[in-house]
Parts: sequence; structure tokens; C-alpha cells
Amino acid sequence: MRRIILIGYMGSGKTTIGKALSKETGMMFYDMDWYIESRMHKTVSQIFAEKGEEAFRKIEYNMLHEVAEFEDVIISCGGGTPCFFDNMDYLNRQGDVCYLKATPEVLYRHLLMAKVERPLLKGKSQEELIAYIQQHLQEREPFYSKARYTLDVSLMDDYDKIIISVQKIRELLKL
Repeated sequence: MRRIILIGYMGSGKTTIGKALSKETGMMFYDMDWYIESRMHKTVSQIFAEKGEEAFRKIEYNMLHEVAEFEDVIISCGGGTPCFFDNMDYLNRQGDVCYLKATPEVLYRHLLMAKVERPLLKGKSQEELIAYIQQHLQEREPFYSKARYTLDVSLMDDYDKIIISVQKIRELLKL
């Protein structure tokens, strides 16, 4: 029985790496945002807009406790998941937690390329967005750094580098 849990800031590649790792290992992959959306029948953006962040974090907490009980899975957490309640300690008890770490500049570039709407980034200019990422990452780093494993994903900008990142995770976790 194995649980691999990927954490990191939005845009760090948790879903991309999680899917690729799932394909290589045959383990089921769960993206927490997708899981929440399928269970709640609403997008994360809709939940944020209708209920606010606090209510979303409670839903996220409950859904995390469901998914983290599954066996032989790879879980991609939302960027804020480890930073609320006792989630980070819980995740470390449940499986092998790997922090996908990148610089604010890299995260900014990844987020620009992403076609997903991020509720926390809506309406920000380029300068505001970079400043927001820097501040937010600094606030979240104490939580992220509690992960047993850390992988620098700053150079994950094409398919070959994604595969290299997956191989590095396999080495770290002895998969």
C-alpha cells in the first residue's frame, strides 16, 4: 500500500507530474481540485465565489481526508491544502509527501501558460501577480518545507524535463 502526495504552489506542476507518474507506475491519480469539483458538482472557482475561501477550505479538508485514505494512489493537492488546519501533519502521516519547489519567476511563467482560471489570481496585473506569488510563497514555505521530500521543478518547461522530474521522484521515493 502506497500513497504519494504532491504539494507545492499553484503552477508547480503537481497535476502534470502526478499524471505522468501515474502512467508510469499504474497507480491511480487524484487531483484534489478535480475530486472536489466532481463531488460538489461545482468548479473550485464557483465554490470560492459562492461560499468564500473559508468554506472552500473546510470542504477541501473533508475531501482530503477521503482521498488520503485510498490505497496505491498519487494525490495532487491544491496549492493551499498543506497550509490549513492540520493538513500538512496529516499528509505526512498518510504517505510520502513530495514538495515540488520552484522560484516565483518560474511559477509566474507556468501560471501564464496555464489555461485554468485561478480564483486567487483573478484581476491582478503582471506586477501584482509576481508580488502576490512572492509573498504567498514566502507565507506557505514553512508548511511546504515539512514535506519529507523536495524536488526542484524550476526547469520543467517541456515534455523531456517533465519526464526527468518524474524519474527524479521515482528515485527519491524508490519506486
